[in-house]
Amino acid sequence: MKKIAAVALLALGAALVGCSKNENAQPAAAPAPAAVAKIVVGLDDNFPPMGFRDDKNELVGFDIDMAKEAAKRLGVEVEFKPIDWSAKEAELSGKRVDALWNGLTITEERKQNIAFTAPYMENHQIIVVPANSAIKTKADLAGKVVGAQEGSSAVDAVKKDDAVFKSFKEFKTFGDNVTALMDLSTGRLEAVVVDEVVGRYYVAKKPDQYAVLQDHFGTEDYGVGVRKEDSALQGQLDKVLADMKADGAAAKIAEQWFGKNIIK
Repeated sequence: MKKIAAVALLALGAALVGCSKNENAQPAAAPAPAAVAKIVVGLDDNFPPMGFRDDKNELVGFDIDMAKEAAKRLGVEVEFKPIDWSAKEAELSGKRVDALWNGLTITEERKQNIAFTAPYMENHQIIVVPANSAIKTKADLAGKVVGAQEGSSAVDAVKKDDAVFKSFKEFKTFGDNVTALMDLSTGRLEAVVVDEVVGRYYVAKKPDQYAVLQDHFGTEDYGVGVRKEDSALQGQLDKVLADMKADGAAAKIAEQWFGKNIIK
């Protein structure tokens, strides 16, 4: 009996020691997420002055400079990857790019699939016509051939104005704004609806060839788009953009490209 009791007490003591160790043990810390070393930015490389290729075939532009400054402050490398802009959401969700930063308009529809930073610029969808055109208002677009970039917010803005859209003779879409404006200059189009930053950039280069109507197809905001699950990256970009606005870096970049501070 004594031997059996002793064995039982030893077993009980071992069990208590084990319980004590388990109670005092802290759960293993989850491994820290790997630091992001590089951000791949998807863009339309034929979208001056936001992002385009210069005479040396190097990517330049307002959004290129903004992204470079942001990456520098975040301490990460930035890679610019030209994509089919009409397939931008698929490129983002397929993880072929990490961010869309190229004059991307914030819309309710896009918010269903994309997480946006706070707006950093305000934009309008302007109407560009030949300098000698008889078109002076949106109403004058009735019976005319109008163009815009495929997959751009210009297309959405035009279609939203249902009465005007239905009055067109034809509405053509193009792979990029440059091609649309070329068709305007050759007479194959009678008007082009385009982001103001792009339209005014070209009009300023050829003021005797193009004119901008006072009427436009609405005001919109530009933001940087990331995947919805990348909330950490979204937060980092929001902070760095706010810092760039506060210390004047963003304004300086804007003045270099537009001659004035257009940062929102």
